[in-house]
Amino acid sequence: MQADHRQLAQILPLLPVLAELGRTEHVTETAELLGVPQSTVSRALARASAAVGTELLVRDGRGVRLTPAARTLLPYIEQALTEFQTGLDLVREESSVVRGRISVAFQHTFGEATLPLLISAFRSRHPGAVFTLSQGSRNACLEELAAGEADLALTAPVGADGTHLQSAPLYREPLRLVVHHSHPLAGRQSAALPDIRTEPFVALEPGYGMRSLTDALFREAGYRPRIAFESQDSHTVRGLVSAGLGVSILPPGGDAPGRTVSPETGNLGWAEVPLDSPLAFREVGLSWRRRKTGAEPVPVRLFRDMVVGEGPQLLAGLVRQRTG
Repeated sequence: MQADHRQLAQILPLLPVLAELGRTEHVTETAELLGVPQSTVSRALARASAAVGTELLVRDGRGVRLTPAARTLLPYIEQALTEFQTGLDLVREESSVVRGRISVAFQHTFGEATLPLLISAFRSRHPGAVFTLSQGSRNACLEELAAGEADLALTAPVGADGTHLQSAPLYREPLRLVVHHSHPLAGRQSAALPDIRTEPFVALEPGYGMRSLTDALFREAGYRPRIAFESQDSHTVRGLVSAGLGVSILPPGGDAPGRTVSPETGNLGWAEVPLDSPLAFREVGLSWRRRKTGAEPVPVRLFRDMVVGEGPQLLAGLVRQRTG
């Protein structure tokens, strides 16, 4: 086996010369094409013949002619060079991500865990990847994407497929009723929308994904909520609920229902209650612009392919933690 390795070590550097000789069957022309002296080609041919153990080319007038052994060997040489070039192209393509920039627009609720987890997984493979992040409402994220200001948008609900946009779902999580920790519904196994019909409601502003989802929930329940506050941030919504200023509907916050109140917060605290409604969920997904083949930057394509292909599995543990 060691002898075979030594033989390969002698032959491998000569493969490009042998492949070109096989095509031209002319030492001088081969030397010109490779940009090397003619003597280099002649010596390479002699070393290759010695390593293989048989003549590969014989002189034929002013040119050379492949021997039967060379004709047998040449297709394997060309195949090896082609496969190596394919691998080299792939490595160069994937490594180009370090020179590219990936712009992602995302809703506020995905900034604490979902997006960082996806970026971390990608950066473990491409440490030089550069990201530009923009957060805002669902409508703002999709508008940035459509305008070309972002390459990708992480939203809930998922952006609708259309002429200009394409999307893929990543995961689904339940929506929960959020109430003050001393609220009569706190600690219940479940609650329905009619249970909060007379309650002041703390909502996200129009244009936010959660607002469209809660509007749909109340339409299904047959009434409009009494909106006491509108906010641009779910943390503010929880704060208002914790102060006893209303109830809300939000995705899981990561804390268990019936959260313990610390002495420092006095009567502040909130609890999550499962909602009894077939519409009480949100689907999170990734959207991107449709582009002509080859027009999408390589870094963007690589990140998108990873998120769409591996995102559901990567995020499964996070979803279990948030909803468990």
